This record gives sequence, C-alpha cells and structure tokens, in this order.
Amino acid sequence: QAGPVPQGGGSSTSGRGHDGISRLRSSSLEIREKEIREKGSEILREQLDAAKKELKLKDKECERLSQVRDQLEQELEELTASLFEEAHKMVREANVKQAAAEKQLKEAQGKIDVLQAEVTALKTLVLTSTPSSPNRQLHPQLQSPSTRGSHKHGGGHIRNKSASGALPPTPARLEQSSVNSQPVAKEDREMDTVLYAEFLMWKEQPSLDRTSAFLSRIYREDIGPCLSFTRSEASASVQSAVEKNSLTIEPVAMSALPMVKASAVECGGPKKCALSGMSRLCRHRIKLGDKGSYYYISPSSRARITAVCNFFTYIRYIQQGLVRHDAEQMFWEVMRLRREMTVAKLGFYLTDQG
Repeated sequence: QAGPVPQGGGSSTSGRGHDGISRLRSSSLEIREKEIREKGSEILREQLDAAKKELKLKDKECERLSQVRDQLEQELEELTASLFEEAHKMVREANVKQAAAEKQLKEAQGKIDVLQAEVTALKTLVLTSTPSSPNRQLHPQLQSPSTRGSHKHGGGHIRNKSASGALPPTPARLEQSSVNSQPVAKEDREMDTVLYAEFLMWKEQPSLDRTSAFLSRIYREDIGPCLSFTRSEASASVQSAVEKNSLTIEPVAMSALPMVKASAVECGGPKKCALSGMSRLCRHRIKLGDKGSYYYISPSSRARITAVCNFFTYIRYIQQGLVRHDAEQMFWEVMRLRREMTVAKLGFYLTDQG
C-alpha cells in the first residue's frame, strides 16, 4: 500500500536552501566589509602621506625661518659691535681733542701770564731809578712844579695786584730829593752770611711756601709786623689778599667823598683809616679780592701795604724766572725791599707835594 508522502522531506530541502542563501549573504558581507576596510586603509594612507608631506614642508619652512633668525641675530650683533666700536672711537677722539685743547689753553694762559709779568717787570725793574740816576717820571717829587703839575694824576693810581707802580722811596732817595745840592754819602753794606745762605737755599726751588727758612724769617721779621694793624681781623684779610695777589688799590676822588655809601663807611671812611682806626684823611681805598666792600686807608697804611706788595712782586718774578741778575744782586734787592717794609712799619712815607 502506498502510504502518504512524509512531510519531513520537503522541509529539509527548504532548510538547505536557506542555509545556502545565508552563506552567500555572509560571504558577500565579508567581501564588502573587506573592500570597505581596504578603501578606508587606502584613504588613511593617503591622508597620512599628505600629512607627512605637509609636515616636511613645515619643517623646511621652520628651518628656513630659523636660518633667517640666526642671520638676523648675527647681523644685529655685528651692528651692535660696530656701533660700540664707533662710539668708543668717537669718545677717544673727543678725549684726545679735549686734552689737546686744554694743553693749548694752558700754554696760552702761561704765555699770557709770562707776557704780562714781563711787561710789568720792564716797568718796575728796567725803568726803576737808582740814586745815581733817578727817573723823574717815577719820582714826581724830583720834577719842577710846572712839569709835576702837568703829570699830576694823569691816569690815577694804577690798579695794584700785589704791586704798585708808586714805590715808596728809601730814606736815601728822600735825602737826595730834598737836598739836591748836598752830596750823598756812599752807603756801605755787608752781607749777612746766614741770610744769604737761606736765600740761596730758597732760590734753588723758589716758591711762596712760608715753611722755608728764607720766607719764614721774612714773615716773622718784616711782613707780619708791617701788616699788623690795630684792626687784627682786617689785617689778616689784607695779608691773605696780598699773598693771593688779589688786592686792589685805587685813589678816592675827593669830590665824591660826601656821597660815600654806608657799606663802604663800615670799612672806614674818608677821614678814618679802616686798618689803624685813626682819624686820617684817606685818599686811597683797597678792595680784597671779589668782595664788594672797600677799606679806606691812610697814607701810612698804604705805604706799608705797598712795601709788602713790592716784596711779593719781586719774589714772584724770581720764581717765574724773569729776573736775569746773579744771586748776589737778587739778594741785595730783597734786602732793600725788606728795608722798605721796616721803614714803612716805623711810619716813614712820602706824600705827593703840590
């Protein structure tokens, strides 16, 4: 007997068909996924290559910029060094020029001082009269009244920078001027060996330093007493101004005496000597350095100050090498100036006559 066909056989056939389809689908998916992965890998490789190329370009650009920076730094260093060298060169040249200018200025000032000293020396040393041949223009008291009147106060008193053109005559000159008809006795002199030795020692290195034995003795025996006035403070100021060569003596116009300022009256007055304090007619006044006050001085005080100024003027000439005499002549001139200081200290002085 033919029985019914079993249902299981048909179902198994359809199951195998589904499995085949599934395998085909899975294989196609795998192929597709593989293709996608390969494409993705290829794209990533391309992007990586592009990134590497870009990095290389940037590295080259960085290297170029670094080279430019190094070159600029080197140029800047060279420029800075060049500027510093040029600045130092300019400073050195300026210093050299300044030193040369200062040297030239110092030399010019020295030449001016020497010329001024030579001119003054010619006036005071070359033209100074002697007892045997007096210079009548330097000693107006030896002139006739008519001649003296024409020269009287022609240019006023010379501005005295520790030196005055009107040298107070010695007693021998006074004797000759007052008694021209009587013969003048010859003056004998004898050298003091101690004083001469001190002078020679000072002359080896002449200076105005009072510590030397030569000047120390003269300060003690002549300058100090001659400039020792009643007003001690004013005396010290006068001596300091004489030593610094900054003292000025000028005549006082008699017509202007009533109009004297109060500041000047405080330093004496037309009828009172500011140094001695005595009532005397003061025809001259002195100024100490750059101070504004004037000191009215009597003829006796003026003679004492002038005598000390003449001494300082002569030893300055010796110091500057302007005196061409031998040592013995210089020594006797110094002794003569010392005698003038002593005579002026004792109160002897000459006044203009007429």
